[in-house]
Amino acid sequence: MSVEEKQRAENGRSYDVVVVGGGAAGLSGALMLGRARRSVLVVDAGRPRNAPAAASHNYLSRDGVPPGELLAEGRAEVARYGGEVVEGEVVAAEAVGEGRFRVALGDGTAVGARRLLVASGMVDELPGIPGLAERWGRDVLHCPYCHGYEVRDQAIGVLSTGPMAVRQALLWRQWSDDVRLFLHTGPEPSDEEYEQLAARGIAVVDGEVTGLEVAGRGEDGDDRISGVELAGGTVVPCRALVIAARFDVRAKVVESLGLEMAETVMGDGAVLGSYVAARPGGATGVPGVWVAGNVADPMATVSGAAAMGVRAAGEINFDLVEEETRRAVRERRVAV
Repeated sequence: MSVEEKQRAENGRSYDVVVVGGGAAGLSGALMLGRARRSVLVVDAGRPRNAPAAASHNYLSRDGVPPGELLAEGRAEVARYGGEVVEGEVVAAEAVGEGRFRVALGDGTAVGARRLLVASGMVDELPGIPGLAERWGRDVLHCPYCHGYEVRDQAIGVLSTGPMAVRQALLWRQWSDDVRLFLHTGPEPSDEEYEQLAARGIAVVDGEVTGLEVAGRGEDGDDRISGVELAGGTVVPCRALVIAARFDVRAKVVESLGLEMAETVMGDGAVLGSYVAARPGGATGVPGVWVAGNVADPMATVSGAAAMGVRAAGEINFDLVEEETRRAVRERRVAV
């Protein structure tokens, strides 16, 4: 078959639902839709947000499982109920009629869908400190509920780059009594915040962080952060560094559909990133399009993202049932 013939064949495929993204949210939604006897295609670019982490946590009965293993088992479960999972990227999607979408893939092919579930996740924007990105998800961390237990009772540093750093330091103090707040480029804490930090035994370190000191060979993954280097050359002992990453949605398909964006704002007014605005079940302002997972809630953990995918799938299936019922009623009236 020629490339042109293959593309024409691919372009003829159509599904009840196309799921954009094969993480916990997308696969959970696809699993539920497959069990509802819907034809489902999951398009996964293979860049899960938690890929650098050694394990996923707080997922009942699956705590500690490596992210890659969890997703591999999820893909197998989806396939068991007739769902398809393909590696690729959705570069655009557009409505081509009532209840119909054309979904363009990065390889030049396109498929049809009656409904869309966008679960394409987030992209984390990390501070530009040399060596930090390479250690992201290992001992450069952001979520205490995901990683705090693994670094409990160790020396933990919190890198201040914005107004929520003091809150982070106070939170991580739950897991260790050896916590330091590196002021770096963040704002000076208020008098009240200094008092809170002192009351919890959290040291405040002045100066900009310029690098990380790492101990171990790294041949078997046994290398670890041993210290944080300041601009003046001083190295402060540290075994884990907490940061506040900015997170934004993977934007190609979101932009093409014209989905409404919103900002993630903390209680103190700090803007942490963006997400797609949606109703509680994941329905967006674009008819026929649902969102689930981090694209809709940047703070969702693996189990939370999976739950969002399940709820969105239930709404999608019922929306299709209503459409099919309306069609059946029209056809019955014509026949009568």
